[in-house]
Amino acid sequence: MASTEMLGRLGNSQDESEFYTPMPEGYRRGHTKYVIVLGTVMSGLGKGIFSSSLAKLLQDKGLRVAPIKMEGYLNIDSGTLNPYRHGEVFVMDDGLETDMDLGTYERLLDQDLNAAHYTTNGQILSGVLRKEREGGYLGRDVQVIPHVVGEVKLKLRELAVKTNADVVFVEVGGTVGDYENSFYLEACRQLAYEEGEGSSMFVALTYILEPGALGEQKSKAAQLGIRKLMEVGVHPHVIACRATNPVTEKVRQKISMFTNVPMKRVFSMHDQTSIYLVPDSLRVGGIDREVLTILDLHDRVDQAKEDRERERWNWFVDRIQPPKEKTVKIAVTGKYVSTRDAYASILKACEHCSVHLGVNVDLEWIDTTQIDRSNVAKRLSGVHGIIVPGGFGSRGTEGKIECIKFARENNLPYLGICLGFQMAVIEYARNVCGMTDASSSEFDPNGHRAVIDVLPEQKKIEGLGGNMRLGGKDVEIKAGTIASRLFDNATQCRLRFRHRYEVDPKFIPQLEAGGLIFSGKHPTQPIMQMLELPTSVHPFFVGTQAHPEMTSRPLRPSPLFMGLVQAGLDYANKPAAAVPEKVKA
Repeated sequence: MASTEMLGRLGNSQDESEFYTPMPEGYRRGHTKYVIVLGTVMSGLGKGIFSSSLAKLLQDKGLRVAPIKMEGYLNIDSGTLNPYRHGEVFVMDDGLETDMDLGTYERLLDQDLNAAHYTTNGQILSGVLRKEREGGYLGRDVQVIPHVVGEVKLKLRELAVKTNADVVFVEVGGTVGDYENSFYLEACRQLAYEEGEGSSMFVALTYILEPGALGEQKSKAAQLGIRKLMEVGVHPHVIACRATNPVTEKVRQKISMFTNVPMKRVFSMHDQTSIYLVPDSLRVGGIDREVLTILDLHDRVDQAKEDRERERWNWFVDRIQPPKEKTVKIAVTGKYVSTRDAYASILKACEHCSVHLGVNVDLEWIDTTQIDRSNVAKRLSGVHGIIVPGGFGSRGTEGKIECIKFARENNLPYLGICLGFQMAVIEYARNVCGMTDASSSEFDPNGHRAVIDVLPEQKKIEGLGGNMRLGGKDVEIKAGTIASRLFDNATQCRLRFRHRYEVDPKFIPQLEAGGLIFSGKHPTQPIMQMLELPTSVHPFFVGTQAHPEMTSRPLRPSPLFMGLVQAGLDYANKPAAAVPEKVKA
């Protein structure tokens, strides 16, 4: 445990002591506890799912929780990462582009997170170098230890102050053996030492192999991964074993013996049909009670609140697994469809709607780079609705336009998201309003009819990403529209955005004269943010410049996705003869 003398010197950069720990103003040592989740064997095992599920269990008990994801890459944020390499880029309300795990935290905790809940090596090192240039270290030679790890500890304690959290959940991306995670591990080790006994705990999420040829579970890789963790001075308090099937008693015994972690704290975290079943699985295993004991938090539990929250959550999870009588098949037509993580939030938004509407939502993934006029009808045959998701670049856009045209002409329910909104505008301009050369300046910089363009005020902003509209924005909703009905006749809603191009205002009168309705717009600027066709022309043809999937929550599903799935259900229930083969605009 850190000595009183040492703690008195924490944060004094002029002191020659090796205990360099800058403290944020208002920090109460001992009030906030820390749960640090680390991965071994391999990445992608679900540290974010585990951490957010455990955080939910404590939140349900009345504790204030605050998650943070620490990434090892040198990027400042996730904004320029390719979806093929890193999955979906999730945008928080304050506009920060982050890892997709932040979406998991927001959905399970029903919280709007911000930049304080996410950091990267790039952010940490940039902060250290900025302080050095500003004279913040007063002549000291700047080193990984103590200065870089000190910046990490400061980031965690600042989050504790900003959120007044009872428990901060720290997820370190990647695995223990990654070089880029070394100073995160050292910072967490030091934090636990400085905070004192009973203030921090480490969870090792490991992987239990089950080779098909052997027919049994093997724990050696897990043992070696945890050994690597122990070699850097971190001894786990809890071990969560990821596996395809429930982890056997024999394997749990081996892990317990090898790590000195009691059997009751070695948990099986085997595959579930939905991530929303994980919290209850952990609760049944007793992991929440073990955490309360390790961190001495039993006296902060609000039992009445836990009972209420469990009842609300059980309403949702009890409706996930039972077979549903009806199925709605929705086509997702994009260019990253080979990587499901690229559309993680869309998957979850559809799952939320499935539970609330009591239907199976069957997603069919269609690569629009392989769609053209000759095969679009065949590829979309049998679906009850279509989503054209967001994206950047021209690849696959003509295929998206063909899908939109088919949906519009055949009364097929349609939801366009971000680029899907823009492509709907282009399709309508070309095929209904007579602007046959309509395009976007993103794809055709020299085109004369760029109905989608960067607005003049945005063109003044230099740098990739600098002219992006990012984060939560208010949307003014037009009365009497589908959008108004979906949002309970509200005059305004808040959605999240991640785009650079807009509908050029000079084309709006011509588009509206052709029958297109802009049902949502910026409250003060000529920025169109939602569109639709009247129900007299099409049962459900809606687009939004926003990403409504990013604000969909298990108990509060996205209204726009609910509208699409309900329209798809109505379409599926129509007699075959009542579904027109082709309807001209």
